[in-house]
Amino acid sequence: MLNKKLNVAVVGLQFGGQFAPIYQIHPDIDQVGICDTDAALLNEYGDKFGIADRYSSLADVLKSGKYDAVHLVTPIHSHAQQTLEVLNAGLHCACTVPMATTIEELKAIVAAQKASGKNFMMMETAVYTYQYLHAEAMKAKGEFGRIQFLRGAHYQDMENWPSYWMGLPPMHYATHAIAPLLAISEARATKVHCFGSGVMREELHRQFGNPYPVETAIYQLDKPDLSAEVTRTLFHTARDYMESFNIYGENASLEWHMEKEPLMLFRMGPLTEGRGRDVQYERIAPVARPETLPEEVARYMYHQDHLDENNPHLSVLQGGAHHGSHPHLVHEFVRSIVEERKPRVDAVTAANWTAAGICAHESALKGGAEVIIPSFDD
Repeated sequence: MLNKKLNVAVVGLQFGGQFAPIYQIHPDIDQVGICDTDAALLNEYGDKFGIADRYSSLADVLKSGKYDAVHLVTPIHSHAQQTLEVLNAGLHCACTVPMATTIEELKAIVAAQKASGKNFMMMETAVYTYQYLHAEAMKAKGEFGRIQFLRGAHYQDMENWPSYWMGLPPMHYATHAIAPLLAISEARATKVHCFGSGVMREELHRQFGNPYPVETAIYQLDKPDLSAEVTRTLFHTARDYMESFNIYGENASLEWHMEKEPLMLFRMGPLTEGRGRDVQYERIAPVARPETLPEEVARYMYHQDHLDENNPHLSVLQGGAHHGSHPHLVHEFVRSIVEERKPRVDAVTAANWTAAGICAHESALKGGAEVIIPSFDD
């Protein structure tokens, strides 16, 4: 293990502002720097959280020579190039989802990570939520039995978001729905048939040539006799925000459909006098897992009540974002560096998860034709 504490820079404060305070209090971190192109936001944030090292560009962060690692929380289509810049500069890199938007970019990042010997971690929130960690514990106990089928969905309305989101192919931002399914099954998606659905207004077609507000894919996985279904929406669909995953097992099944609702657990019962078996169900409220985190970091899993009313970054101080996943992500990235091991969502895993969405959109543009998903496994 490394004997020194790490220095990390967080690049992009609109969403990245939720991570910098967690790094500040992590016991393995010494100094935190922040970077944003918005000078007013950068200085206001730095003043509020007592962060002296401030940068207006990633280039300035890399030139400083101060940091062991960089956490990128920047617009989607900058992820690949910025990740390559960080890895090629000899620094560890964490990056928000998705890893990239083309297969060529995924290959380049995997190659750069191997060449640099530094860690890359895609900061996928969906595999560290209360809900997913509950499912993972059930899997470890063998409660599902043989997993027979998986389904995931992510519904979101992107109107009035920054311009780079406008018309984005839904499956280019599908890892929140795909990752829990591939993680729980310990599988890779090998081929896909995907269909686009719905109609978007004309100006949303222009940026990416994408005609679909909704895309639905069926995946063949590399586990025998196992497939998964994923639906992703971004525009023109009247549905409140939702991330969900469903795991259908021979002995038990688990469904999470609603952001603020409990999980539904189904257990196979005995044969009845009629047809079929008796299936019992109950609602499960998943709990936090603070025992897996340093005490000072674990508090960011929860919402906190007594806030500074003048603080413009209430979401940061409240914690609990993405169902308590943020401190888990920070801790895993930091400890993977300290322990000199691969992070859980390393470059190869991230590429496999992201490629599933990229290839799904390719299939949708081909009218649902089969597309083989490349493997990035070692």
